[in-house]
Amino acid sequence: MILLAIQIMKIALLVFSPLLQEFLGCLDCGDKDGSICFSIFGIFPIGKINIHKLSIPTPFANEEATYRLLNASISKVALSKDLCHLIVMCSGELNQDEVESPERKLCIHGLHGLHCLLLDTSIFWKRKNELHQVAQQASNIEDLIEVIRTSLSIMSKQWSDAMHTFHEKFDSLSSLIIDHGLDSSPQEEFLSLLGGARTSPPVHQFLVNSLGELGVKRVSKVVCGAGKELQNIVLDHLQPAAEIIVFRMGELRGLSRWRTRFKGIGLDETLIDNATEKSGMLLVQVERFMRVLSSVVQQFSNFFNWLLKCIKLLMQEPSDQLLPYNSELLVIFLKFLYDQDPIKPFLEPSEVDIETDMETLQRVRELVHFGGFSDCGYLRRTLAEEFQQMESSFKEAFLMPFTTISCKILCKGVLPLFALPSSPASMSLSLPMSVTYYKVCILFDSSATMFSLFLLKDGSTTLSPYQTREHGFIDYISFQIPGDSSSDIANCIGISRGFMHSLSNSTEESNLEAILLSVPDGYHCVDLSLYKEGQIVLLLNETTAASESSGESCMMIVQANDLPFVSISRSTFIDLWNLNQLKDSVRYLQLENEKVRIIPHSVVAPLAVSASRGVACVFAARKRALVYILDEDEDNVSDTE
Repeated sequence: MILLAIQIMKIALLVFSPLLQEFLGCLDCGDKDGSICFSIFGIFPIGKINIHKLSIPTPFANEEATYRLLNASISKVALSKDLCHLIVMCSGELNQDEVESPERKLCIHGLHGLHCLLLDTSIFWKRKNELHQVAQQASNIEDLIEVIRTSLSIMSKQWSDAMHTFHEKFDSLSSLIIDHGLDSSPQEEFLSLLGGARTSPPVHQFLVNSLGELGVKRVSKVVCGAGKELQNIVLDHLQPAAEIIVFRMGELRGLSRWRTRFKGIGLDETLIDNATEKSGMLLVQVERFMRVLSSVVQQFSNFFNWLLKCIKLLMQEPSDQLLPYNSELLVIFLKFLYDQDPIKPFLEPSEVDIETDMETLQRVRELVHFGGFSDCGYLRRTLAEEFQQMESSFKEAFLMPFTTISCKILCKGVLPLFALPSSPASMSLSLPMSVTYYKVCILFDSSATMFSLFLLKDGSTTLSPYQTREHGFIDYISFQIPGDSSSDIANCIGISRGFMHSLSNSTEESNLEAILLSVPDGYHCVDLSLYKEGQIVLLLNETTAASESSGESCMMIVQANDLPFVSISRSTFIDLWNLNQLKDSVRYLQLENEKVRIIPHSVVAPLAVSASRGVACVFAARKRALVYILDEDEDNVSDTE
């Protein structure tokens, strides 16, 4: 039976492992300060880098030089579908790093403009299964931590309100005692009444006139009701969350001991062990809090029952139907709980330690030899303090994978796109740009060290006996070149493809190709987006419009596969693409030669395109959302105000 179960588990792993790989979603986002954050499932942070600190290797004249980007601001980031590469489009100044390579000084200095970086993120693909398992457990724990934090906050608020109501009613007794010229405390007066002495005038006035039977019942309902509500929150939310955290941490503890697989992503066994112990301590504190809460609620209820009986006796009314009270509990309440709140420190961080007798402490220390908690200090901590320590240990444990993954994300190369003026305005310049990865077929020739790339269309490609086919992805990068970058290429759209493969290819022949598209006269590009099957959608506005809200616009769909791309050598990367060479191969777009949708409104960015649904959404200057079906020839438009 055991062997059969093992075989079933192996089959299940083979079946579901590819599905798990597909569900490893990694969210990447960049900001204007140059930071890029990576999150698995979009919620669990797994890495962070800053492009200002990246060492950028640049092949130039057969010499390896290292560069850095100064004052860089990220415009767009795009992670490849296989998670192995990240393309970053950013503006900044590319300078040689003289600290790392002072002996190699090239003639290029201070290239300020729009640059394209290629980052190696293959760690996400190589360790996708490990990252999936860790992120799944850790993100679940983070959700449960929020449940506990919210529960503690609600419990603290409810109990604080209940204590405020109690003191609001009973603090008036102290004033009555002072007004009658007595030198005693409310506790002493109540103890005297409990002992059978004559009721003092302030106590009589307080019980009969100030508080009364209805007042006692009202306060009892508030305080005891809050206690019951706290118990329900613990049993329904806080305790189950704490138990599941202990279970999840136990699973992470087992993963951390599989060093050959999980040490490579920074899962440290010692830190996980510490977090596991802290989660167990939290569960102990929950049980401890429940005992204290139950005792306090019981003593409050006993105190209120006694007050009701006293009021009935003072009013000379029958008290046979009232609940009985315990005199011993009443004495303990008046001595230790009347003017103190033992619940509040458990729910809020406090500097007051819980008193623990030496006998209990010694017993706990002896349990360490039998697998008990090594940190006996939890006996002096409250529930809120234990929660803070558990959360801190969890963050510390997962700071190691965060740091480890961040260090393994490196820059493979840079592609300067075009120059920008060195002014503060250019740093915040917003230009239309897009990065997309399309599935391609890579043909390898077994008789030579050459391969070619083409987009998959119908899958009917015929291969020679010496060729093999492997599926991969190719990057398409499109961007608008601002008018002040070069007078010869003003109002142009630049498109490159193969940047990712040009740095991965070990042969001298580069796979980087580029082309310039000239926007039709009378129009300027508002936004652009790469579409399915290598198509590019351009959103154009009339340049001659009297105002931004007047005139018309259009969407132009360009088939990128059919464009006459020009091969770019890797040795000219640092020379701003040799735009003087590309200007001779500019393709001039004409409205009548392309697939165009006329929009009877002036439009603004952004352009939203869905390749799976075949629709595009644009926003008119007159606050309208226009939805177009791109795959149909007729104009199917849905306007939404």
